[in-house]
Amino acid sequence: MKTEHVVVKPYNDRWPLEFAKIQTFLKKNIGYLSLRIEHVGSTAIPGLSAKPIIDIDVVISDYTNFEELKQHLFTLGYIYEGTLGIPDRHAFKYNPASSTLFLHHLYVCPLYSKELLKHLFFRDYLRQHPLACKRYGMIKQEAATLFPNDIERYIAYKKDFIISIYQQMHS
Repeated sequence: MKTEHVVVKPYNDRWPLEFAKIQTFLKKNIGYLSLRIEHVGSTAIPGLSAKPIIDIDVVISDYTNFEELKQHLFTLGYIYEGTLGIPDRHAFKYNPASSTLFLHHLYVCPLYSKELLKHLFFRDYLRQHPLACKRYGMIKQEAATLFPNDIERYIAYKKDFIISIYQQMHS
């Protein structure tokens, strides 16, 4: 699902509740094929402004049952999109109009995925560092104001901040 119009909203206490509904749905249907289901991205960080789209990483141990998982997700309405150029992070899209679940992005990552580790580190870092969280929220608002119809430029505007957080992983 490509974002057509960038909208960043203030944090909403509803986001974790909506994630919990999606998580329950996924656990019921594919839980036995996954290790855990993680709420990542900006909606997972209390107080952070975000695009109101929940990012979810379904964590698997390895690719042993990946084809079976893909098939189960397909029966749930998810279409496999591949890695989209990011190794060990498999994207799935769905038709939001045919779902009762909150708008979300779904990814499947093996436990050793560098992208998964980055998602978790970024989330946890901003949860633990309120000033960085506030700064990132301001950057996101600025980016959405400057580039409301250009998701690529919105992402590029945030890139330096995100890289600065990832650099903390190695210190």
